Amino acid sequence: MKYGQQIQGAMDRLDGSLAQLRDLIKRGENQAAINFMEQGDLKDKYEELQNLITISQVGQLGAGGTSQTGTL
Repeated sequence: MKYGQQIQGAMDRLDGSLAQLRDLIKRGENQAAINFMEQGDLKDKYEELQNLITISQVGQLGAGGTSQTGTL
């Protein structure tokens, strides 16, 4: 459940950044939009979401590098 909340939060933040990008483009601020995508907030939010997804895929192993078996 916690993972789902983290992903949803990251998606919401990415959505907000996309709205900011749309506004920059609508105002004709193309250079600012490019910087926003390549070096700014949009890049940061995308990387945050990407890291959460990567960690969820890699985090299936226990400390010894083996799958967690739960209660034995």
